[in-house]
Amino acid sequence: MQLSQYAARLEQRLKDRTAHVGVIGLGYVGLPLAVEFAKAGFTVTGIDIQQEKVDQLMQGISYVQDVPSDVVAPLVAAGKLRATSDFAELEKLDTVNIAVPTPLRKTKDPDMSYVVAATQQVAKHIQPGLLVILESTTYPGTTAELVLPMIEREDMRVGEEFFLCFSPERVDPGNPKFQTVNIPKVVGGTTDACTQLAATFYGQALETVVPVSSTQVAEMVKLLENTFRMINIGLVNELAMMCDRMGINVWEVIEAAATKPFGFMPFYPGPGLGGHCIPIDPFYLSWKTKQAGIEARFIDLAGYINGQMPHFVVDKVQNALNDHAKPLKGSKVHVLGVAYKRDIDDVRESPALDILHLLTKRGATVSYSDPFVPKLNADGIHLLSVDALEAAQAADCVVIVTDHSGFDYAALVEAAPLLVDSRNALKKIKSEKIVRL
Repeated sequence: MQLSQYAARLEQRLKDRTAHVGVIGLGYVGLPLAVEFAKAGFTVTGIDIQQEKVDQLMQGISYVQDVPSDVVAPLVAAGKLRATSDFAELEKLDTVNIAVPTPLRKTKDPDMSYVVAATQQVAKHIQPGLLVILESTTYPGTTAELVLPMIEREDMRVGEEFFLCFSPERVDPGNPKFQTVNIPKVVGGTTDACTQLAATFYGQALETVVPVSSTQVAEMVKLLENTFRMINIGLVNELAMMCDRMGINVWEVIEAAATKPFGFMPFYPGPGLGGHCIPIDPFYLSWKTKQAGIEARFIDLAGYINGQMPHFVVDKVQNALNDHAKPLKGSKVHVLGVAYKRDIDDVRESPALDILHLLTKRGATVSYSDPFVPKLNADGIHLLSVDALEAAQAADCVVIVTDHSGFDYAALVEAAPLLVDSRNALKKIKSEKIVRL
């Protein structure tokens, strides 16, 4: 394949690591990516509209749990990593990764305003030879149908004067084994030259690169991964509700089934879905397919079942209190863990928020403990984390929503009069106080 002069020059700058790398959006995806390229020897400029993040990074302070400050500080001091809120810096870059939020609106359709705003800035400041990579999770066709028309013009042709790709972020916050550097990086380009350049780019800092044939394939990869998880979690959540009605321990069922060495992969029930991916990504696909006249029935059904789990947990709390001759209304219910999963500080889409709302709506007095979330200001909830053991002693019921490893579960069982365990955190403890999902 014959590369254009701009492509050939960029490829050489990537290989000798003299390219100036840029990242728009310095959150849980953008910052780890920027740090990996800075560690690999590139000069990296991060751009974010939140001045507080910019200021913290320039002081060598990280606000992302998976990126320690003692990693950021030396990179900033060496001039390898810097942050700014000035989009004019784009004019100095050879590459730019767009890693901005893509939330869902209340109507379950994608909010592309952040991607549009970032792309407008790229289009305004683009220089010949720039490699643009969208990493924000989105619906298939976004790169080709939305981003490309905003950037391309007669004197700026994709694959010739600039290069456009999509590469899905696969970050798993709090995962000690798999992080940005060793998670295989899927990348699909608008043209073959785009794919080749992006593969070369990622190959300088990350362990494994997986090229695919188009941006649409790369976009669909992420949606398949998380739709697979969402639907299987929906299945096992429905199984949990069935087992509850029949008096069967769903956790024992899953553990026994997991001994089969083929044809089965264990998924586990819980209080609902949370985080930035699984509760949201499948609905990008559902929205897109509806435009093509196809109903995403599995996605819609799994979404409904998973959305019912906070109600199921609150019903368990109410029934458990009723069995102890107490109404939910007026009772003190203490929630253990409000982050969306174990040992992280992220509360986005956390089922704990729904559970707190539902408990309050039914008249309970609520409190919570979470060592990773000292203050909760989300969805109209304003609470401070309190000491878990003291709160357990004072509560009428404790409900385990997030099974952080730092909780002393044996002591909590001893202290609390009643516990509802939605995560099987107490599986090794036998007590008549425990009500399991």
